[in-house]
Amino acid sequence: MLGPKTQDGGKNLVCKQVRKEREARGLSQSALAKMVQLNGCDIDKNAITRIENNKRYVTDVELKAFVEVFGVDYGYLIDGKAGSTTKGE
Repeated sequence: MLGPKTQDGGKNLVCKQVRKEREARGLSQSALAKMVQLNGCDIDKNAITRIENNKRYVTDVELKAFVEVFGVDYGYLIDGKAGSTTKGE
């Protein structure tokens, strides 16, 4: 069975926002992977590359880790419109 795809044929909705947030913080893909690992996800630099290039699906656990690492809303990562608010504010 083929997995679901976005309207443009990609495999996730968060690729642009993950890259934007990573770059805004001056993080390498390896550094981001380490931060996500500290949040309990087994992910590496290659997975981050594939996510940012819209070539890999993002699990709910990974999405939660990105929200926690970046301190943004789920909606912001998914559609880029909900606003970058710090979690808990």
